[in-house]
This record gives sequence, structure tokens and C-alpha cells, in this order.
Amino acid sequence: MALRIITSPAKKMRTIDAPPLPRSEPALLARTRLLLEALRRLSPAEAQELWACSDRLAALNYDRLQRMDLDRDLTAAAVSYEGIQYRHMAPEVMTDGELAWLDEHLRILSGFYGVLRPLDGVTPYRLEMQARLAVGGAHNLYEFWGPDLYDALAAECDLIVNVASVEYSRAVTPWMRPGGPKVLTCLFCVERAGRLRQPATEAKAARGTFIRWCAERGVEDATELAAFSERGYHLRADDSDDQTLVFVRDSSA
Repeated sequence: MALRIITSPAKKMRTIDAPPLPRSEPALLARTRLLLEALRRLSPAEAQELWACSDRLAALNYDRLQRMDLDRDLTAAAVSYEGIQYRHMAPEVMTDGELAWLDEHLRILSGFYGVLRPLDGVTPYRLEMQARLAVGGAHNLYEFWGPDLYDALAAECDLIVNVASVEYSRAVTPWMRPGGPKVLTCLFCVERAGRLRQPATEAKAARGTFIRWCAERGVEDATELAAFSERGYHLRADDSDDQTLVFVRDSSA
């Protein structure tokens, strides 16, 4: 059973001319061009309201938007994103074999690009999936992308391993249908006062570590995922089922 892991992007991005270099073009780039046109039609005030950011960040990103080129000076997606998850994934120090596994098995969901392979060439942008950007009759990005992301995944796998945040997994999971890929969601929890919770910062670190662990082992089957034990996590079998794997971190870790 072919699997693909889906994960979230990071807000902070960079342009860097260092390995791993981009090797491919985003699959839904034509749709991205439509979003770029819509964003450029916004006034500075409208863009800042959409981004919900400070004056400084709004000015930076509005200037970046006007100069954006989707075809030049690109960085591989996996190293362009700079968040906690990507630091723990550490694609820049992966071996060639691990990078090959990552590029085949990992898909990064994006409000701007839709779905990305790790070595797709991207340029820095600011556009979260939950942004209320009206484009082509759609009221927001969930409507704009519709079933496109699920369909792109369905064309290449039988199982979607979901380690994305709720914001991004909502762009895929509502479109599940009979005969399409099943979705297996992985949760990374800590137990507090007898309840399981997912602290945001730790969950990001765990997701990146999980993806790196999969790449190091060349995981090809969902049955292999239960062995994940980095950062003090272990599978809580009693809380897991065929749709969800619940990993719980040892409180002493």
C-alpha cells in the first residue's frame, strides 16, 4: 500500500541557494498564479487585514508580493520553511537516500501552492489556509482548493498519513470518498491530569521528528509507524484505532 504523509507549512520562510536544491515544479502552479493575481489586486490595508499581522510584516510581505516571481530564485520547499517542525525534520542534513524517500512520500499542504513535494521550487509567501481570500467565485481558500488536494494525493497513494494541523488537514479530509485513499491521523500527546493534550509547540517538534524518523528508516507500510519512539513517545494502543494513532510522551522526557 503506497502511503503519503501530509503536513503543514510554516509561516516563516527563506530563500537559500544551498542543497538540497529544487528539482521540480509545484503540481498546482497554474492555480497558484490565480491566487497571486488576486493578492496583487488587494490594497495594502486589505492585504494586512487578510494576513492579520503587524505593520512591519505587512509592509515586508506587500513589497514581496509585488516583486514575486514564481519561476526564478526558488528554494526547495522543505528547506524554505523555517518553523519548529522543519528544524526537527532537518532535511538539509539528510542523506541522498533519505531525501529521495522524503520527496516521494511527504506532501506539504499550502494555502498558496496547494500541495508540494519537498523538492518543489517555491518562493516565500504569506497566505494561511484559513485566509478569507475571495478568488474565482470561492469565498475562501478551502472553497478555492476544493477537492484538488485530496485528488492530487489520491492519484499517487492508497493511504494518507496525516500529521498536519487541523487548519491544513481540513483542506483534505472532508473530501474523502469510497474507493479513495484512507486517512490515518497521528496525534502526539502529553498526559496532564489524566487527559491527553497536544501542546502546539511540542506537537510541531514531534511531527518533524516523526517525519525524519520515517525517512531514516525508509518507511513504506503503515504497520511500521507504531514503532515510533523518539522524544519519549510511545504508541498508546488503547487510544488508537484504524483511523488514528495516538503517541503519548513520557512525562520524564
